[in-house]
Amino acid sequence: MRELERLDADNELSVLRTVAGLRPVVAAARANGDRIGLVPTMGAFHDGHLSLIRRARSECDFVVVSLFVNPAQFGAGEDLETYPRDERHDAEMAGAAGADLLFAPGADEVYPSGFSTLVEVKGLTDVLCGSPSSRSAGHFRGVTTIVSKLLNMCQPDIAYFGQKDFQQTVVIRRMVRDLDVPVQIAICPTVREADGLALSSRNAHLDSGDRYRATALKRALDAAVVMAPSIEAMIEAARDQLAAADIEPEYVEILDASDLSTAREDSGEVVVAIAAPVGSTRLIDNVVIDLTAANRRVARAA
Repeated sequence: MRELERLDADNELSVLRTVAGLRPVVAAARANGDRIGLVPTMGAFHDGHLSLIRRARSECDFVVVSLFVNPAQFGAGEDLETYPRDERHDAEMAGAAGADLLFAPGADEVYPSGFSTLVEVKGLTDVLCGSPSSRSAGHFRGVTTIVSKLLNMCQPDIAYFGQKDFQQTVVIRRMVRDLDVPVQIAICPTVREADGLALSSRNAHLDSGDRYRATALKRALDAAVVMAPSIEAMIEAARDQLAAADIEPEYVEILDASDLSTAREDSGEVVVAIAAPVGSTRLIDNVVIDLTAANRRVARAA
């Protein structure tokens, strides 16, 4: 079987399915002096994914986009089977955004028979989406395992992630630091619709009514920022906005942005994080602000 394929004659983006096929292509680019960028994804591309690819294109000479819907980060009852998939369309979009290569391995390539090694970051994964009442136990273990594998498979100079998955970015940065992985982790701003809803592949599951209600997450974050630096008032303001849209959040929390510890009013940068079911779809959003700044400025674009 050919290692390299193209999904159609008009598509200039090369697609690889195996690590054995990926490594020599990346090695050749590196031997040419190229800086390698990696954008790990689960597909179903939207403008948020494309912003990561464009950022990688602007900073790197050779851009790899990985596409793998990782079963290890889905728990029982989560949407693995219904997670949106359209590889051909994703490849076209990635190529147009500046990717040089789509790495789209199958599950047997990533988790071959006998696979038994897991990567886990302690502490940072016990809060927010890692708490017992939140996503499935093992979600972040699945994330760190697949990301560590992708980093080893591609060996990029820079890997790009979005701030919308804020906890994930903190966990991955800690993993990279603790394991001495020679890669820079770049965190890119959350991309939003005109009405403020953070772009997510799962937004496709929202019906028109739930789509409208979902905009309350951004209003809740904005309301929290206005009430800074009082953490209690910030949480109350956010919850009021969600309640007005008949949304019962899974959590509204304010934590230290560097290590996800309990925030104080003199903590400096904090993350205001929300997870909430809207209809049958679980959504997350966040904003990072500096509580010590005189104008309580937003510390990172959201």
